[in-house]
Amino acid sequence: MPTLSSQRPAAVAWLGYGGLLPFLGSALLCWLEPDHRSLWLEMLLTYGAVILSFVGALHWGFAMVHPDTAGQPMNGMYGWSVMPSLLGWVALLVHPAAGATLLIAGFLAHYRQDLRLARVLPLPAWYLPLRLQLTVVACLCLGSVYFLAQSLPPAAMNA
Repeated sequence: MPTLSSQRPAAVAWLGYGGLLPFLGSALLCWLEPDHRSLWLEMLLTYGAVILSFVGALHWGFAMVHPDTAGQPMNGMYGWSVMPSLLGWVALLVHPAAGATLLIAGFLAHYRQDLRLARVLPLPAWYLPLRLQLTVVACLCLGSVYFLAQSLPPAAMNA
């Protein structure tokens, strides 16, 4: 399957890697600022849910641009594209440790869907490596606070 440009646009790099700053900053603050840990954790989980929604929407866009690939309608891709948003929403409603776990699972599942997508659609050569890098950092940030989140009482996020 041919791919599009192998040269990643500078704006994509700036926005993609810059988008990791809230993950890195809030995870770091969870460790360095324990007096406000529930706030930093809430920021991390909320940002994670928003970004998971964003990556899901990418598949909606791909389905719109390629409505019929290899003679198959892209209905499954439309269906998948809303799952990350729903998972992110649920992650904000449960205990923070469970929420972090759900977000990690969502990011990993979405990367798997990206790999499947690359088998049927021509994607830029830079897309999958970038998605992998961003996914790994997001998951590491969420995973780094998992044990801190376990120590919080369930009501801590609503305080």
